[in-house]
Amino acid sequence: MSFDATIDRLLQRHAELSATLATEGGLDGQTFAKLSREYAELGPTAESAGALKAAKQEAADLAQMIADPAMDPEMRAMAEEEFAELKAKIPALERALQLSLLPKDEADEKNAILEVRAGTGGDEAALFASELFRMYERFAQLQGWRFEAMEVSDTGLGGLKEGIATITGRSVFARLKFESGVHRVQRVPATESQGRIHTSAATVAVLPEAEEVDIQIDEKDLRIDVFRSSGPGGQSVNTTDSAVRITHLPTGIVVSQQDEKSQHKNKAKALKILRARIYDAERQRLDSERSASRKSQVGSGDRSERIRTYNFPQGRVTDHRINVTLYKIEAVMLGEGLGELLDALRQEDEAARLADL
Repeated sequence: MSFDATIDRLLQRHAELSATLATEGGLDGQTFAKLSREYAELGPTAESAGALKAAKQEAADLAQMIADPAMDPEMRAMAEEEFAELKAKIPALERALQLSLLPKDEADEKNAILEVRAGTGGDEAALFASELFRMYERFAQLQGWRFEAMEVSDTGLGGLKEGIATITGRSVFARLKFESGVHRVQRVPATESQGRIHTSAATVAVLPEAEEVDIQIDEKDLRIDVFRSSGPGGQSVNTTDSAVRITHLPTGIVVSQQDEKSQHKNKAKALKILRARIYDAERQRLDSERSASRKSQVGSGDRSERIRTYNFPQGRVTDHRINVTLYKIEAVMLGEGLGELLDALRQEDEAARLADL
Protein backbone atom coordinates (compact mmCIF):
# COMPACT_ATOMS: atom_id res chain seq x y z
CA MET A 1 0.00 0.00 0.00
CA SER A 2 1.36 3.45 -0.99
CA PHE A 3 2.06 6.15 1.60
CA ASP A 4 -0.87 8.31 0.38
CA ALA A 5 -3.21 5.30 0.43
CA THR A 6 -2.15 4.50 4.00
CA ILE A 7 -2.88 8.09 5.06
CA ASP A 8 -6.28 8.07 3.35
CA ARG A 9 -7.16 4.79 5.09
CA LEU A 10 -6.18 6.17 8.50
CA LEU A 11 -8.13 9.40 7.92
CA GLN A 12 -11.17 7.39 6.88
CA ARG A 13 -10.89 5.29 10.06
CA HIS A 14 -10.54 8.47 12.16
CA ALA A 15 -13.72 9.89 10.60
CA GLU A 16 -15.58 6.59 11.16
CA LEU A 17 -14.56 6.55 14.82
CA SER A 18 -15.63 10.17 15.25
CA ALA A 19 -19.09 9.37 13.86
CA THR A 20 -19.41 6.21 15.96
CA LEU A 21 -18.39 7.93 19.20
CA ALA A 22 -20.79 10.80 18.51
CA THR A 23 -23.67 8.31 18.76
CA GLU A 24 -22.39 6.40 21.79
CA GLY A 25 -25.85 5.24 22.84
CA GLY A 26 -25.39 1.82 21.27
CA LEU A 27 -21.94 1.13 22.75
CA ASP A 28 -21.11 -0.59 26.00
CA GLY A 29 -18.54 1.02 28.30
CA GLN A 30 -15.67 -1.27 27.35
CA THR A 31 -16.20 -0.81 23.60
CA PHE A 32 -16.56 2.96 24.00
CA ALA A 33 -13.29 3.13 25.95
CA LYS A 34 -11.48 1.01 23.35
CA LEU A 35 -12.71 3.10 20.40
CA SER A 36 -11.96 6.34 22.27
CA ARG A 37 -8.37 5.19 22.80
CA GLU A 38 -7.99 4.32 19.09
CA TYR A 39 -9.50 7.69 18.11
CA ALA A 40 -7.06 9.52 20.38
CA GLU A 41 -4.08 7.56 19.00
CA LEU A 42 -5.07 8.47 15.42
CA GLY A 43 -5.54 12.14 16.38
CA PRO A 44 -1.93 13.32 15.79
CA THR A 45 -1.84 11.59 12.38
CA ALA A 46 -5.17 13.12 11.34
CA GLU A 47 -4.01 16.57 12.48
CA SER A 48 -0.67 16.30 10.66
CA ALA A 49 -2.32 14.96 7.50
CA GLY A 50 -4.89 17.78 7.58
CA ALA A 51 -2.19 20.42 7.93
CA LEU A 52 -0.16 18.91 5.07
CA LYS A 53 -3.15 18.63 2.74
CA ALA A 54 -4.17 22.24 3.49
CA ALA A 55 -0.62 23.47 2.80
CA LYS A 56 -0.39 21.55 -0.48
CA GLN A 57 -3.79 22.81 -1.61
CA GLU A 58 -2.87 26.39 -0.75
CA ALA A 59 0.43 25.99 -2.63
CA ALA A 60 -1.46 24.69 -5.68
CA ASP A 61 -3.87 27.65 -5.55
CA LEU A 62 -0.97 30.10 -5.28
CA ALA A 63 0.83 28.44 -8.20
CA GLN A 64 -2.31 28.90 -10.29
CA MET A 65 -2.51 32.57 -9.33
CA ILE A 66 1.18 33.12 -10.20
CA ALA A 67 0.69 31.48 -13.61
CA ASP A 68 -2.29 33.74 -14.46
CA PRO A 69 -1.03 36.33 -17.02
CA ALA A 70 -3.80 38.74 -15.99
CA MET A 71 -2.64 38.79 -12.34
CA ASP A 72 -1.73 42.20 -10.91
CA PRO A 73 2.10 42.39 -10.56
CA GLU A 74 1.90 43.43 -6.91
CA MET A 75 -0.51 40.57 -6.10
CA ARG A 76 1.74 38.15 -8.02
CA ALA A 77 4.76 39.24 -5.95
CA MET A 78 2.79 38.62 -2.73
CA ALA A 79 1.64 35.22 -4.01
CA GLU A 80 5.21 34.26 -4.96
CA GLU A 81 6.42 35.19 -1.46
CA GLU A 82 3.67 33.11 0.19
CA PHE A 83 4.34 30.23 -2.22
CA ALA A 84 8.06 30.20 -1.32
CA GLU A 85 7.21 30.17 2.41
CA LEU A 86 4.81 27.24 1.93
CA LYS A 87 7.31 25.25 -0.15
CA ALA A 88 9.83 25.62 2.66
CA LYS A 89 7.23 24.58 5.25
CA ILE A 90 5.91 21.45 3.49
CA PRO A 91 8.94 19.14 4.15
CA ALA A 92 8.59 19.76 7.90
CA LEU A 93 4.87 18.95 7.70
CA GLU A 94 5.65 15.75 5.77
CA ARG A 95 8.19 14.71 8.41
CA ALA A 96 5.70 15.41 11.21
CA LEU A 97 3.16 13.20 9.44
CA GLN A 98 5.70 10.40 8.96
CA LEU A 99 6.77 10.59 12.62
CA SER A 100 3.14 10.30 13.71
CA LEU A 101 2.98 6.96 11.86
CA LEU A 102 5.94 5.42 13.71
CA PRO A 103 4.97 2.67 16.16
CA LYS A 104 4.70 4.12 19.65
CA ASP A 105 6.84 2.79 22.48
CA GLU A 106 4.31 2.29 25.25
CA ALA A 107 7.04 2.93 27.82
CA ASP A 108 7.94 6.41 26.50
CA GLU A 109 5.54 8.24 28.80
CA LYS A 110 6.68 6.34 31.89
CA ASN A 111 8.91 7.51 34.71
CA ALA A 112 12.36 5.91 34.82
CA ILE A 113 14.63 4.11 37.22
CA LEU A 114 18.26 5.09 36.75
CA GLU A 115 21.05 2.74 37.79
CA VAL A 116 24.70 3.84 37.68
CA ARG A 117 27.52 1.45 38.66
CA ALA A 118 31.29 1.83 38.75
CA GLY A 119 33.03 -0.40 36.23
CA THR A 120 36.70 -1.07 35.52
CA GLY A 121 39.13 1.46 36.96
CA GLY A 122 38.97 1.20 40.76
CA ASP A 123 38.59 4.47 42.68
CA GLU A 124 38.66 6.54 39.50
CA ALA A 125 35.71 4.54 38.07
CA ALA A 126 33.78 5.11 41.31
CA LEU A 127 34.45 8.88 41.13
CA PHE A 128 33.27 8.94 37.52
CA ALA A 129 30.12 6.97 38.44
CA SER A 130 29.41 9.57 41.13
CA GLU A 131 29.82 12.39 38.60
CA LEU A 132 27.47 10.67 36.12
CA PHE A 133 24.88 10.20 38.86
CA ARG A 134 25.06 13.94 39.66
CA MET A 135 24.93 14.80 35.93
CA TYR A 136 21.59 13.03 35.56
CA GLU A 137 20.32 14.60 38.78
CA ARG A 138 21.15 18.09 37.48
CA PHE A 139 19.64 17.33 34.07
CA ALA A 140 16.45 16.11 35.77
CA GLN A 141 16.25 19.33 37.78
CA LEU A 142 16.64 21.41 34.60
CA GLN A 143 13.71 19.49 33.06
CA GLY A 144 11.54 20.09 36.11
CA TRP A 145 11.56 16.38 36.94
CA ARG A 146 11.79 14.87 40.41
CA PHE A 147 14.99 12.94 41.15
CA GLU A 148 14.80 10.64 44.18
CA ALA A 149 17.82 8.56 45.21
CA MET A 150 16.69 5.09 46.26
CA GLU A 151 19.96 3.28 46.91
CA VAL A 152 23.39 4.90 47.12
CA SER A 153 26.42 2.77 47.89
CA ASP A 154 29.45 5.07 48.16
CA THR A 155 33.13 4.35 48.63
CA GLY A 156 33.63 6.84 51.42
CA LEU A 157 36.10 8.72 49.17
CA GLY A 158 33.55 10.65 47.13
CA GLY A 159 33.08 7.77 44.73
CA LEU A 160 30.02 5.67 44.00
CA LYS A 161 29.91 1.88 43.75
CA GLU A 162 26.22 1.93 42.82
CA GLY A 163 23.50 4.56 42.66
CA ILE A 164 19.82 3.94 41.95
CA ALA A 165 17.24 6.71 41.58
CA THR A 166 13.65 7.17 40.48
CA ILE A 167 13.12 10.04 38.01
CA THR A 168 9.54 11.25 37.82
CA GLY A 169 8.11 13.64 35.25
CA ARG A 170 6.74 13.94 31.74
CA SER A 171 8.19 11.58 29.11
CA VAL A 172 11.22 10.78 31.28
CA PHE A 173 11.92 7.36 29.76
CA ALA A 174 11.51 8.65 26.20
CA ARG A 175 14.19 11.26 26.88
CA LEU A 176 16.69 9.07 28.74
CA LYS A 177 16.22 5.60 27.26
CA PHE A 178 19.29 5.77 25.00
CA GLU A 179 21.64 6.34 27.96
CA SER A 180 21.93 2.64 28.80
CA GLY A 181 25.39 1.21 28.21
CA VAL A 182 29.04 1.66 29.15
CA HIS A 183 30.27 5.24 29.63
CA ARG A 184 34.06 5.61 29.42
CA VAL A 185 36.19 8.41 30.93
CA GLN A 186 39.72 9.41 29.95
CA ARG A 187 41.61 11.78 32.27
CA VAL A 188 44.55 12.17 34.63
CA PRO A 189 43.48 11.05 38.13
CA ALA A 190 44.27 13.38 41.04
CA THR A 191 46.49 10.63 42.50
CA GLU A 192 48.53 10.21 39.29
CA SER A 193 51.96 11.78 39.88
CA GLN A 194 53.30 11.08 36.38
CA GLY A 195 50.49 12.91 34.60
CA ARG A 196 49.39 9.81 32.67
CA ILE A 197 45.88 9.57 31.28
CA HIS A 198 43.85 6.70 32.72
CA THR A 199 40.76 5.10 31.21
CA SER A 200 37.90 4.04 33.49
CA ALA A 201 34.28 3.12 32.96
CA ALA A 202 30.84 3.15 34.52
CA THR A 203 27.68 1.35 33.46
CA VAL A 204 24.33 3.13 33.15
CA ALA A 205 20.93 1.46 32.91
CA VAL A 206 17.69 3.37 32.38
CA LEU A 207 14.59 1.27 33.00
CA PRO A 208 10.94 2.26 32.51
CA GLU A 209 9.20 2.30 35.88
CA ALA A 210 6.63 -0.51 35.79
CA GLU A 211 3.25 -0.24 37.47
CA GLU A 212 1.54 -3.21 39.06
CA VAL A 213 -0.76 -3.39 36.02
CA ASP A 214 2.33 -3.80 33.78
CA ILE A 215 4.01 -6.55 35.79
CA GLN A 216 2.16 -8.77 38.24
CA ILE A 217 4.54 -10.46 40.67
CA ASP A 218 3.36 -13.60 42.43
CA GLU A 219 4.49 -13.78 46.06
CA LYS A 220 5.33 -17.49 45.67
CA ASP A 221 7.91 -16.53 43.02
CA LEU A 222 9.85 -14.44 45.55
CA ARG A 223 12.47 -15.33 48.12
CA ILE A 224 12.79 -12.53 50.65
CA ASP A 225 15.80 -12.37 52.98
CA VAL A 226 16.26 -9.76 55.69
CA PHE A 227 19.58 -8.75 57.18
CA ARG A 228 21.20 -5.97 59.16
CA SER A 229 22.03 -2.77 57.26
CA SER A 230 25.69 -1.81 57.09
CA GLY A 231 27.49 1.34 56.10
CA PRO A 232 30.92 1.93 54.54
CA GLY A 233 33.53 -0.43 55.95
CA GLY A 234 30.90 -2.76 57.37
CA GLN A 235 29.95 -0.46 60.24
CA SER A 236 26.50 -1.21 61.60
CA VAL A 237 23.90 1.38 60.71
CA ASN A 238 21.22 0.01 62.99
CA THR A 239 20.65 -3.02 65.17
CA THR A 240 17.55 -4.41 63.47
CA ASP A 241 17.18 -6.61 60.40
CA SER A 242 15.76 -3.80 58.25
CA ALA A 243 17.66 -4.45 55.01
CA VAL A 244 15.86 -6.55 52.41
CA ARG A 245 17.07 -8.79 49.59
CA ILE A 246 14.45 -10.06 47.14
CA THR A 247 15.16 -12.83 44.63
CA HIS A 248 12.70 -13.36 41.76
CA LEU A 249 12.99 -17.12 41.33
CA PRO A 250 11.72 -17.45 37.71
CA THR A 251 14.25 -14.93 36.35
CA GLY A 252 16.99 -15.01 38.99
CA ILE A 253 16.87 -11.20 39.32
CA VAL A 254 18.08 -10.06 42.75
CA VAL A 255 17.42 -6.65 44.34
CA SER A 256 18.72 -5.40 47.69
CA GLN A 257 17.57 -2.31 49.62
CA GLN A 258 18.90 -0.92 52.87
CA ASP A 259 18.58 2.88 52.61
CA GLU A 260 15.52 3.07 54.88
CA LYS A 261 15.41 2.22 58.58
CA SER A 262 12.08 0.49 58.03
CA GLN A 263 12.03 -3.05 56.63
CA HIS A 264 8.60 -2.33 55.12
CA LYS A 265 9.91 0.73 53.19
CA ASN A 266 12.99 -1.16 52.00
CA LYS A 267 10.77 -3.99 50.74
CA ALA A 268 8.51 -1.52 48.87
CA LYS A 269 11.52 0.13 47.20
CA ALA A 270 13.05 -3.23 46.31
CA LEU A 271 9.79 -4.39 44.72
CA LYS A 272 9.64 -1.19 42.64
CA ILE A 273 13.15 -1.81 41.29
CA LEU A 274 12.44 -5.52 40.78
CA ARG A 275 9.26 -4.77 38.83
CA ALA A 276 11.18 -2.35 36.57
CA ARG A 277 13.95 -4.89 35.89
CA ILE A 278 11.48 -7.66 35.03
CA TYR A 279 9.52 -5.29 32.78
CA ASP A 280 12.73 -4.14 31.07
CA ALA A 281 13.90 -7.74 30.54
CA GLU A 282 10.59 -8.53 28.84
CA ARG A 283 10.85 -5.39 26.67
CA GLN A 284 14.39 -6.39 25.65
CA ARG A 285 13.17 -9.87 24.71
CA LEU A 286 10.31 -8.52 22.58
CA ASP A 287 12.55 -5.88 20.96
CA SER A 288 15.13 -8.50 19.99
CA GLU A 289 12.40 -10.63 18.42
CA ARG A 290 10.91 -7.69 16.52
CA SER A 291 14.23 -6.38 15.27
CA ALA A 292 15.89 -9.67 14.36
CA SER A 293 16.28 -8.39 10.82
CA ARG A 294 17.78 -5.02 11.83
CA LYS A 295 19.16 -4.03 15.23
CA SER A 296 18.96 -0.26 15.70
CA GLN A 297 22.38 0.76 16.92
CA VAL A 298 20.95 3.67 18.89
CA GLY A 299 18.12 1.75 20.45
CA SER A 300 19.81 -1.52 21.31
CA GLY A 301 20.11 -0.68 25.01
CA ASP A 302 22.87 -3.28 25.37
CA ARG A 303 24.33 -2.85 28.85
CA SER A 304 27.77 -4.05 27.69
CA GLU A 305 27.98 -1.72 24.70
CA ARG A 306 30.48 1.17 24.96
CA ILE A 307 28.32 4.09 23.98
CA ARG A 308 30.15 7.27 25.00
CA THR A 309 33.61 8.57 25.89
CA TYR A 310 34.26 11.60 28.11
CA ASN A 311 37.78 12.88 27.36
CA PHE A 312 38.68 15.55 29.93
CA PRO A 313 42.15 16.56 28.59
CA GLN A 314 40.59 17.40 25.21
CA GLY A 315 37.34 18.73 26.71
CA ARG A 316 35.20 16.54 24.48
CA VAL A 317 32.34 14.06 24.76
CA THR A 318 31.89 11.57 21.91
CA ASP A 319 28.85 9.38 21.37
CA HIS A 320 30.09 6.41 19.35
CA ARG A 321 26.66 5.28 18.11
CA ILE A 322 25.99 8.43 16.12
CA ASN A 323 29.57 9.76 15.70
CA VAL A 324 28.74 13.06 17.41
CA THR A 325 31.42 14.93 19.37
CA LEU A 326 30.76 17.96 21.55
CA TYR A 327 33.66 20.09 22.80
CA LYS A 328 31.76 21.17 25.89
CA ILE A 329 32.45 18.50 28.49
CA GLU A 330 31.86 20.83 31.45
CA ALA A 331 28.38 21.78 30.19
CA VAL A 332 27.54 18.11 29.64
CA MET A 333 28.70 17.09 33.13
CA LEU A 334 26.63 19.94 34.61
CA GLY A 335 23.57 18.52 32.84
CA GLU A 336 23.17 21.63 30.67
CA GLY A 337 24.79 20.16 27.54
CA LEU A 338 23.36 16.65 27.86
CA GLY A 339 20.14 17.57 26.06
CA GLU A 340 22.05 18.20 22.81
CA LEU A 341 23.31 14.60 22.81
CA LEU A 342 19.88 13.23 23.74
CA ASP A 343 18.25 15.18 20.88
CA ALA A 344 20.80 13.86 18.38
CA LEU A 345 20.19 10.28 19.56
CA ARG A 346 16.42 10.66 19.27
CA GLN A 347 16.71 12.13 15.75
CA GLU A 348 18.99 9.29 14.65
CA ASP A 349 16.55 6.73 16.02
CA GLU A 350 13.63 8.43 14.25
CA ALA A 351 15.57 8.53 10.97
CA ALA A 352 16.37 4.79 11.22
CA ARG A 353 12.75 3.91 11.98
CA LEU A 354 11.45 6.17 9.20
CA ALA A 355 13.77 4.39 6.77
CA ASP A 356 12.21 1.10 7.85
CA LEU A 357 8.72 2.57 7.52
